[in-house]
Amino acid sequence: MAKIKWRGGAMLSPVPPTMVTCSDGEHDNVFTVAWTGITNTIPPKTYISVRPSRHSHGIIKKSGEFAINLTTTALVHAADFCGVHTGAKIDKFERCRLSREAASEIGCPILADSPLVLECKVSDVIPLGSHDMFLADIVAIDVDDALVDGNGKLHLERAGLVAYAHGDYFELGKRIGTFGYSVAKKKKKPSGKKK
Repeated sequence: MAKIKWRGGAMLSPVPPTMVTCSDGEHDNVFTVAWTGITNTIPPKTYISVRPSRHSHGIIKKSGEFAINLTTTALVHAADFCGVHTGAKIDKFERCRLSREAASEIGCPILADSPLVLECKVSDVIPLGSHDMFLADIVAIDVDDALVDGNGKLHLERAGLVAYAHGDYFELGKRIGTFGYSVAKKKKKPSGKKK
């Protein structure tokens, strides 16, 4: 496969276009962040990278907490809107008709319509250049009970999650494998012989 060489850039895709909620105690805000991911399992840690010029940057730096709300197809229009407008000028919850509810471990709200929310407390702020990384402990996870089966297994494939790739949003679709399927032993088919 032939390759064209480009200079280094932020080209990792797809990424999750998450809706991050935060609060200064008087005003709540929601904004869209795609630079996010998991950094550690034990203890569970995540991050968001935010430009210092963003309205929410100061709110999160002062409060030390935020929530990462996963985006669904039903929320993607609001996610796009919240990514291009500032909460310094408008109430994005009101404009996008977003329902908020209280988080269990942090002081900012979470989105009622998000199927899975990570409640986060900032442990470090790392200046990186264009963005500051808010490294955070995941202190609680709020999951839509409709996505959990009788055995306690989470089925995020039912949530209609969205991915973002180089300017475009995509609905996640067909499962093509599961973790470890490439090395899993194949089940033997019954031979059909009676004993």
